[in-house]
Amino acid sequence: MGTGTEDLAVLTLAVALDLAFGELPVRFHPTAWMGRTVAFAVKLTPGNGWTGVVSGGVMAALVAGLWVAAAVFAVRGLHGIHDLAYILVGAVLLKSTFSIRMLHQEAARVRGLLASGDTVNARRGLRSLVSRDPSRLSSEQTAAAAVESVSENMTDSFFGPWLFFAVFGLPGAVAYRAVNTLDSMVGYRGEFEFLGKASARLDDLLNLIPARVTALLLVFASLFLPGQRAAGAWRIMWRDHSLTQSPNAGWAMSGMAGALGVELEKTGHYRLGEGTRPVGSQDITQAIRSMYLVAALGLAIALALAYVRGLIF
Repeated sequence: MGTGTEDLAVLTLAVALDLAFGELPVRFHPTAWMGRTVAFAVKLTPGNGWTGVVSGGVMAALVAGLWVAAAVFAVRGLHGIHDLAYILVGAVLLKSTFSIRMLHQEAARVRGLLASGDTVNARRGLRSLVSRDPSRLSSEQTAAAAVESVSENMTDSFFGPWLFFAVFGLPGAVAYRAVNTLDSMVGYRGEFEFLGKASARLDDLLNLIPARVTALLLVFASLFLPGQRAAGAWRIMWRDHSLTQSPNAGWAMSGMAGALGVELEKTGHYRLGEGTRPVGSQDITQAIRSMYLVAALGLAIALALAYVRGLIF
């Protein structure tokens, strides 16, 4: 698992690698390999009715278990070589489970296109941030969707993996990313209605604490960011967090809506906040600022937890 001191170095170096270099090439990216594992497992797994529900649960357990086992063996092997090998290679492996820079870049790209009046290409850029069809969204709806994505993905993109790493070491972060990958690929209605049910519920379970802590950090961050209102963030978060289908997604999104004083809507699904003004590209900037402050606060929490774990174990 790694000692607390070593894991402090691993996490710090992993964050520095992400901010400096961004993502690994796809062919070397463990998350891409996880995706291929899921795609292969789907081909072998019955997907209809209760058979699909049960087989989907087995698939989720086996895929996640496979990657956790690989992480455990990697940690032991790296320690067997040298503690420095664990720190250096472990940081690269941990970095593959989260991303701050890419979330910033994709949101900033949409913001720049909207600011220049290029709504068509802004909608296209939004495809890297959201799963919905953006082709008919207005300029305001595109900006709102980007704000929603940045807010919601603070949990999935970095704080969730950090929290699981802090408590369970590298295997914990890998387990979190494996389950999140399963959910993103099969955890939705339609084709994978039955097969993906276990993956979706497992992802919901893993994010129960990270999503709520992220939202609280977002509210706290709004105290220090110009143009944001902590009182509004707190009030709207508690009022609207349950309006989304996901038990977790609404927490950070509603907090952001309240902090900015805008309404974030996914037509036919939810409406969060109060529309005191239109959502614009400047709100994407505010969401990115919140993301970085939440990341700084979340990193401090993760480092403290990893240190305490090292003292205990």
